[in-house]
Amino acid sequence: MSELTTQPRGFLQSLGPGLAGAVSLTLVHQGARAVLKHPPRMDVLGMRSIKKLSKRLGLPTPHGRALYQQSLIGDLLSNTLYYALVAMGRPRHIYLRGAILGALAGLGAVVLPPYLGLGERPSRAKRSTAFLTVAWYTLGGLGSARAAKRSLRASAPA
Repeated sequence: MSELTTQPRGFLQSLGPGLAGAVSLTLVHQGARAVLKHPPRMDVLGMRSIKKLSKRLGLPTPHGRALYQQSLIGDLLSNTLYYALVAMGRPRHIYLRGAILGALAGLGAVVLPPYLGLGERPSRAKRSTAFLTVAWYTLGGLGSARAAKRSLRASAPA
């Protein structure tokens, strides 16, 4: 087997590919807001989460642009950490791992919000909205896998 297929990757090395997946997901979400009538609004779930957590911790609740920015930063951080799991370990079947982890994240984004007290509409306004949520999170997982594969090729000895 080649060096490329046997070299395991640690957590810190996985953060770059995780960030690539998170950024691709965020760009798709933000771009879709401009062109779709019922896009998945994961930023709304993020803002609801921040409000809920702030109240629970007795902290001042941010509003307006500050709340929106904190939501996007939180999405990028949490998605980077999650998508880093795609790149961890051995690179064999990395695209399959990316697709599975991405799809699971998308399913969680569709199914879990009502159980967490965050409402339903941002990720399930329509059947197509739920489908797009799962598809875009899967895209993020595949983006992370692609970035991990490219970084492995770039660092492989010639």
